[in-house]
Amino acid sequence: MSEFNRRTFLKSVGGTGVALTVAGCMGGGDGDGDGSTTTSTTASGDTTTTADVTTLTPGTASGFPPFEYVNESGDLVGFDVDLLSAVVEQTDGYELGSWEDLAFDQLIVALDNGNIDVAAAAMTINPDRDETIDFTDPYYDANQAVLVREGGSFQPESKDDLADRPIGAQAGTTGKEQMDSLVEDGTISSSQTNTYENYVLAVQDLANGNIDAVIVDTPVAETFVANRNVVVSFTIETGEQYGFGVRENASDLQSALNEGLQAVRDDGTYADLTEQYFASE
Repeated sequence: MSEFNRRTFLKSVGGTGVALTVAGCMGGGDGDGDGSTTTSTTASGDTTTTADVTTLTPGTASGFPPFEYVNESGDLVGFDVDLLSAVVEQTDGYELGSWEDLAFDQLIVALDNGNIDVAAAAMTINPDRDETIDFTDPYYDANQAVLVREGGSFQPESKDDLADRPIGAQAGTTGKEQMDSLVEDGTISSSQTNTYENYVLAVQDLANGNIDAVIVDTPVAETFVANRNVVVSFTIETGEQYGFGVRENASDLQSALNEGLQAVRDDGTYADLTEQYFASE
């Protein structure tokens, strides 16, 4: 990671005043994206029409560093943002339009109603979501981590140790599903669950002593450990895989994105982005 990116990244996730939305994001992708025709000018000055290009409206949910977050300049950045941009550049007939920054649990709704065309938000591929939308091939693996305050007396080693403790997670995430399972099996009561719009707020509440643990995806947990006074107490092995979400039956787009994913793996772009966002300092 470059020194500039490192500084802006640390400031974005290390303070309490992290911006949560991106000003000026444009809405309104239709069901198939916005079709447009590109032109080029020949050496003689004649303008020629090339193939139609479909403009895709991408959607994400910032507050999930390093996958998507807003830096100190107010720009939406992150692994997912850069990866999807690189993937779409490798496709024929598609380009990216302006990003929509939404609450995570609104992304599938936004796909269904045509407000966005692709969801790029570290979204775990699972049967429930797959009933409503389709996914590209997986592009990242993760489990769930349990964060607690660094140096605190509470250092659980298993889900049983979370008994009767206030727990937090982000709405719509698999971390939230793990928290809900603690209620279902009687480990905690529903009154001890705390749901947040994003994990920045959840970890802030943890650091302030308002809750005792946060359940969050492992790569995101590692980012918070590096920049906040929290530690991973134990890991819940869930074997998750992330994919880009698209509307059901958008097979042409799904295939194009899969081809783009393979292309960025083959040309080294994926490895470069992984090194930039996840390599240890």
